[in-house]
Amino acid sequence: MEIKLPYMPDRPVKPRDEGLTMMMDKGLSIRETENFIESCSEYTDLVKLGFGTAVVTGKILETKIRLYQESKIKVYLGGTLFEAFAIRDMVDEYMKLIERLKLDTAEISDGSMYMPHHQKLDYISRLSKYVTVLSEVGSKQKGVEIPDEVWIEMMKTELATGAWKVIAEARESGTVGIYHNDGTANEELISHITGQIKPGQILWEAPTGKQQVWFIKLLGANTNLGNIAPVDVIPLECLRRGLRGDTFFDFLPDRLKEYRPDSGKYAKI
Repeated sequence: MEIKLPYMPDRPVKPRDEGLTMMMDKGLSIRETENFIESCSEYTDLVKLGFGTAVVTGKILETKIRLYQESKIKVYLGGTLFEAFAIRDMVDEYMKLIERLKLDTAEISDGSMYMPHHQKLDYISRLSKYVTVLSEVGSKQKGVEIPDEVWIEMMKTELATGAWKVIAEARESGTVGIYHNDGTANEELISHITGQIKPGQILWEAPTGKQQVWFIKLLGANTNLGNIAPVDVIPLECLRRGLRGDTFFDFLPDRLKEYRPDSGKYAKI
């Protein structure tokens, strides 16, 4: 049964280029994967097999990839696994692994290790000839400060080199990269980024509900958000459509906003 309501933002249908939701799979079983697909495939564009979990869950890896792909969800290996290959000088072997797993998407990152940027760009150029590449910008390490202008220049050059989207780093904790230690957004950095790069080219990691709300209020219902837990995909879709209290009034016409709880009407009772 389809339930329709007016005054909800338009959500593009899959396959879409904006309004993307990336779910982070940190080791779902086959049955959990099937259950997730049954309820959430319509709202999920990308699944990242987080960090190096593909190595640990190898027995069920190919089955999970097939299930996601059959549901029209792009699936890829976590950027940390790419770095684990890169630091061992095994990028050729990584590319063969992608081919063997029949993946059409890959993440290239340098958040766990130091990598000269020209080398990262070379990897993006090489892999983008064969698969859709997402490149991640930002360090996973607390205390590593990247100047705003460097963030922006890295994003620009990685997009120009062949990345489909650039990922703004936050880890699954949401306390590094584009966020402060307490999980609040680094508003100055994000403002500088969005002032020079189209927001639709960026996938913002936003693992917590407060971070998801913040980006939806800033950039609208069809902002690209990632590192979403499996149980949070449908709650996020409700946020995007104004179907939770945090965004309830964001997409309604002005004449209905007089019913906000803070409108002062309670004082007249």
